Amino acid sequence: MTDLQLRTAEPHDAEAVLAFWKEAAEGTSITDDVDGVTRLITRDPEALILAESDGVLVGSVIAGYDGWRCSLYRLAVLPSHRRRGISTALLDAAEKRFAATGGRRGDAMVLEANERAHRAWASAGYRREDHWRRWVKPFA
Repeated sequence: MTDLQLRTAEPHDAEAVLAFWKEAAEGTSITDDVDGVTRLITRDPEALILAESDGVLVGSVIAGYDGWRCSLYRLAVLPSHRRRGISTALLDAAEKRFAATGGRRGDAMVLEANERAHRAWASAGYRREDHWRRWVKPFA
């Protein structure tokens, strides 16, 4: 895709990102609000990578690195723009970010029921690890 532009999100992007996720991403998160997205961008300005085509937000990935783990969340592409290499470009950018920080492995959070995502992650070279399970406790 020749007109694809990747950039990191800025605080003023929070509302647009949330609207994009409603259309393009599967599931929701407890932090799906302007405050949550803005906190992410403020704390780690390079974590939320956006893909734009002709000024339209068409993809996203959160590439969070805490100094220990490289975590990938919210890899999403606008349905009308899928199968054009956007997720590949986003993952390449995320993996370059991780390599530059010394990260050793990317861990992706993928919904169990999202078969399309399973295929996409597998084609990108990621594999499922069945011996791990996520345990969560909301604080609010």
